[in-house]
This record gives sequence, structure tokens and C-alpha cells, in this order.
Amino acid sequence: MDFRRYGIREEEYLAAREALGREPNECELRILGVMWSEHCSYKSTKHLLKLFPNKGDKVVLGPGENAGIVDLGDGLGAAFKVESHNHPSAVAPYQGAATGVGGIIRDILALGARPVASMDGLFFGAPGHGKTAMLSSGIVRGVGDYGNAVGVPTVGGKTVYDPSYNENPLLNAFNLGLVRLDEIVSSQTAKPGQLVVLLGSKTGRDGIAGAAFASVELSDDAKADRPSIQIGDPFAEKLLIEACLELQAKRLIVSMQDMGAAGITSSSSEVAAKSGVGMVLAFDKVPLRAADMEPWEIALSESQERMLLIVEPRHLEEVMAVAERWELDCAVIGETTEGDGYSILFHGEEVASFPASLVGDGCPPIHWPARKPDNLEKGWELDVETLPLPEDWNETLLSLLSEPSLASKEWIYDQYDSMVQTNTVRGPGHPVSVLRIKGRETLVAMVLDADPWKCALDPFRGGAEAVARTVRALAVAGAEPLGLTDCLNFPSPENPEQYWVMMECIKGMAACCEALQCPVVSGNVSLYNESAAGAILPTP
Repeated sequence: MDFRRYGIREEEYLAAREALGREPNECELRILGVMWSEHCSYKSTKHLLKLFPNKGDKVVLGPGENAGIVDLGDGLGAAFKVESHNHPSAVAPYQGAATGVGGIIRDILALGARPVASMDGLFFGAPGHGKTAMLSSGIVRGVGDYGNAVGVPTVGGKTVYDPSYNENPLLNAFNLGLVRLDEIVSSQTAKPGQLVVLLGSKTGRDGIAGAAFASVELSDDAKADRPSIQIGDPFAEKLLIEACLELQAKRLIVSMQDMGAAGITSSSSEVAAKSGVGMVLAFDKVPLRAADMEPWEIALSESQERMLLIVEPRHLEEVMAVAERWELDCAVIGETTEGDGYSILFHGEEVASFPASLVGDGCPPIHWPARKPDNLEKGWELDVETLPLPEDWNETLLSLLSEPSLASKEWIYDQYDSMVQTNTVRGPGHPVSVLRIKGRETLVAMVLDADPWKCALDPFRGGAEAVARTVRALAVAGAEPLGLTDCLNFPSPENPEQYWVMMECIKGMAACCEALQCPVVSGNVSLYNESAAGAILPTP
């Protein structure tokens, strides 16, 4: 069988064959091709991410869960994370951006936190480029329409224009939620003999293998990539949020996981591997909205607005009643077992079987060759004394302020509801976004920032500056920095110079986090952000 057609490298195929003690079948190869993609496995960066400090006095939950949590005092925590949805937004800007917002909200919800604020990082091509207006307007509408409808305010963000993002726009979605520290839900608490329950929308063919799509360079023909784009429904998401929070308040769920990249397979195998249990799933029990779906399609569908729950059998009737009240589909699709086995059944026949740990954490890491760019330091050669002085300083200043990356972004945030939930103290257009917490005197401040030009000029110091400028903004506002989440946007790691730049950026960020005692509690890596037109600037 040609394993390469599923995006699997030879060493990965050999590792899978050795772990299984046999040849993997087609369904298993399709699953591993997505679960071992860059987007899901972090195989090119996992060793680099270990450089980030992740411990601190206020850190409750660090990397390894759906998001990080910091202690706000008086038994309350802030759960937060930033996530990329770059490739989908390049191909279908409206839906790509909308589902990016929906996905990050569910990451926060999976911890039992109520989502209370979103921010967005938008990186667009040159304003005069033929596709920039279409891509930017679609992405902004997608962010606004989904966030407004789901009832979570968009309170800030960052917008950059540069030719390197021509046809390669980036959409980084951030969300913050509030949770009582004694009510945090974990993906690591399942035990044998519990039920695996799917809650939310029906499963269809939208978004199948979207994670693998996000792990390769964009093709020249964007239309060919459209089947990999998910379709969002913010009204279904609102119902899902309320249902999940009610289930948690009633202590009816043991564990919960968002169905994002790689869908049912990713969420279920993560819970099994992290909890140290096995799992048997019956895919003929999954509510479908498309006829004649193959088991591998069900496994890898990225249909939106779905959550995986682990439930004690004695609580199933109450869980079903809550789902019915919120008009959501709810079905038992499997059970947890002793051991490490992860099996998928379809009409009684076993179609895939692996160790759960192999699916989620068995991909061999890749250490790509790295080489410092030959001309890197040439970019530092600037003799300020030789620059001509402006004849009219006022005209020069106005010209500078009219640059798209510096100009007002009011046209963007005017499309966002920043006041829904009525807790926004400082919203878009301010250096720092600030929320009140009802019943408390303290405020929560947040900022999202990046400087891709500095990272391109001097990756180490640029990475450090990306961290420093966010911490400075919070400090100037009178806030105490409690933690950081990162979204590491880079081009292909297979280019040695690009890989070196990424390594240096991460090292610089880690050094600054250490120096400023700002732990990294969550984050995301997005690679292969390039097309035939070229690669993006390094954008952490």
C-alpha cells in the first residue's frame, strides 16, 4: 500500500508498522496521516516548545490541556489560548475565520470555563494586491458575524499589512473564559467503564482531513482545497455552550474535549491517552447528516459545534435530558476500557485498532536541518546619519500614520460587537483590552501583538521583542502579567534557513519569558504558511 498518498513519511510508516506488529490498513493509514500531520502532532517543533517556561505562582494549568489557566484570586481562574486558522481563511475567508472563532471558544469551553472575550490577529497582504480586499473583508466579516451571533465580545486584536501575506493571510483567534478553580474540567480524568458521548451538531463531510490540509503549503488552485473547509453555525454553538456549562454545573460529566482538528479521532484518542484508558467506539452510532459516510470519513470529519463527553453510566439519562432541552443531538458512541487499546467498530466490524498513545503521541519527531541565512546581517546595515531629513515634518508624520499597518482599524472593529455581556471596560482601539468581573473590584487586562518585520531582521531579538511589547503594554496599564499564550506562524520548516529563523524566534521568546517571569501556559504552531507566491514573514 502506498502510504505516501496519505501524507505519511517512510520513517512514520515503519514506526506505525512496528508498533502495530502488522501492516496498517487503509482506514488506519488515513487516520495516522491526519493525526501525525504537522498541525496535530507538532513533530517539527515539539522539542523547541520545551524551551518555554511554563511554571509560575499564578499558573493553575499549563500546556497539555485545551488551554492554560491562571489564578485570578478568590477561587476564580482565567482560561485562555490563541489558535490559528490560516489555511482555511486563505481558501474560504468567511467560513475559515468564522470557524476559527468557534473552535477557540470550544477550547475554552472544554475546561468548563464560560467564554467572555475574544481577540483576533489579522495579517493581510498589500492593500493594492488583487486579492487582499476580498480576503480581508471576508475574514473580518467571518470573525464579526460568528462572534456577534454567539454572544462573545471581540475586544481587541492586531492587524498587519505586508506583501508577504499576499494570498497567505493569517487569522489567529484568541479567547478568554472564566472558571471556578474547583470546577475545572480535564481531558485526563476518564476511567474504565465510562460512556463516550457525542454532543452537538451532526457529523458530515465538511472539513474532512482539514488538519492535514493545514500542514502543507497552499496549492495554486484554491478551489481544489475547498472541500477541506469547515462550516460554522454560531447559533448551534451558543446552545452547545449553555448545555455544556449546565452539565458541568450539575457535575454530570467526567471529562470533556472539543472536536476540532481531526474531529472524533483526535478528541477521543487524546482523552484515552492522557487518562491512561482504552476506548472502543462504534461509528454506526454517530449521528450523521451525510449519507453513506465511510468509517475514515466519520473519524476525520471536522464538522463544527461538537463536543466529546465522558459520562458515568448512572448520569446518562440526565445528560440526555439536558441535551434535549437545548435541542442538541446527543448519542453514546462508545465506552472506556482497561488498557491502552483504541478500536473503531462499524456495524460490528473492527475497522481500525491501535494503542491510544500511538495515535496521539506516537509520531516520530523531525529535526530539520537549520542554516543561518547568508544575508541576515546585511539587513542591519543602516547609517541613520545618511538618511535625508523631511522637508515637511507634519506631512511626513501624516504619511506615516496613513500606512495601513499604523492607520485606524475602525473599519474592522466597527463590525464587531465588543460590548455584548456588558463587561468591556476598554475595547478595540485601545492599547490594552480590559474586562470587569462582576462582583469583584479587580479587572482583567489582555493584549495581542506581533512584530514580523523585527523577527525577519533579527529572529532572536525579534522573538524577544514580541513578548516584551505585550508585557510592557500590560505593565503600563497597571496590570500584572500572569501568563502568555503564543501562536507561532511560520513558513515551511523544510527550508533550512526558514527553520533556523523559527528556532531563533522561539529561543528569543523563551529567553524573554524567562527574564520577565511570564510563563507560557498554552499556544499553537502553524507551519507551511506559504504558496507559489512566496513565504510569510516569521510571525510569532
